[in-house]
Amino acid sequence: MTEPAATSPPSADSELAPQALATATALPAHYYAEPAMAALDRAAIFDRGWQLIAHVCQLRGAGDHVVADFAGLPVIAVRGADAEGGESGSGDIRVFHNVCRHRAGPIANCDGLAARSLRCRYHGWTYGLDGVLRSAPEMQTAPDFEPASVRLPQLRVRVWQGLVFAASDAAMDFDDFVAGIAARIGDARGLAGYRHHRRVGYEVACNWKVYVDNYLEGYHVPHIHPGLNRLLDYRSYITETARWYSYQWSPLESGDGLYGNGDALYYWMWPNTMLNILPGRLQTNRVVPLGVGRCRVEFDFYYSPDDSDEGEARREADRVFSDEVQIEDLTICEDVQRGLASGSYFSGRLNPLRENAVHHFHELLREAYRAAAGAER
Repeated sequence: MTEPAATSPPSADSELAPQALATATALPAHYYAEPAMAALDRAAIFDRGWQLIAHVCQLRGAGDHVVADFAGLPVIAVRGADAEGGESGSGDIRVFHNVCRHRAGPIANCDGLAARSLRCRYHGWTYGLDGVLRSAPEMQTAPDFEPASVRLPQLRVRVWQGLVFAASDAAMDFDDFVAGIAARIGDARGLAGYRHHRRVGYEVACNWKVYVDNYLEGYHVPHIHPGLNRLLDYRSYITETARWYSYQWSPLESGDGLYGNGDALYYWMWPNTMLNILPGRLQTNRVVPLGVGRCRVEFDFYYSPDDSDEGEARREADRVFSDEVQIEDLTICEDVQRGLASGSYFSGRLNPLRENAVHHFHELLREAYRAAAGAER
């Protein structure tokens, strides 16, 4: 009896070849589960993209600062002393590596207000708000040591719609990155004038790409989110893609106790930023890799100014409802990661009607991985 021929897995070149939406399949499981993917994603994607770090309302005065993790690179955004109190400009907000140039200690461990300088916790090396070393304890006798020659590495910064983004020099042009979003959002939403209310973070036992995949389609909403499904019109749910982002739109009916009526806009921006825009509310999501099988999802809630009791009640209702939706998402994402790591799954066929944004994300991933492979060769 003749044994069936062994089936070998597709080559990396075929896995990363561009695919048409109509016949597309998802990325194979090993892109979500192999340990080496963590370093590849950092080098090929996160170090070459724009990442959200804060809203200008969190950086109002000189010395106000926000810390973040850019896929393993600690960073700190700080308002300089050169334009105290301003909000509209970007030149006075700087983003530095949050890594002391002495022996890699942290410049700051948490967000803060009105710092006069940036002082490393490890040995007290102190930098100005411009990132230049001002003092280093007991280094006076060290030959040829000039504090002014020591600087924290600095990232490119852009402020857009009140949101502060940062990137290395390798990132794409920022105007190309956001092209068309402002026109779709409209000035009436006034995102730049919102106030920061709270941050909530979840550690999730899944690869960061699993969480993004889940975010990018409403296909699962009727099955995973019964409460959300009642607010949205699934039959009218629209998903569209651009070069570096995609967005989902649906009419919204939630009553005055939550968001009121209007529309829901869900923007994903390459590689790991989400903007959830509802009437009177902006929620931003940052998906931070913590290794191949874990990520942290940070949610920041911003609202149009409203100090009334009714406004506080709506914010509390939003907190409760948002927590419900997030737990539903996190649970299914962890289940999917177990399936991807099981050895059972290779790559399934995508739904062209409902998963066009997942296909768009996977094509950007394939493009980044092809570029990394080409550079290595």
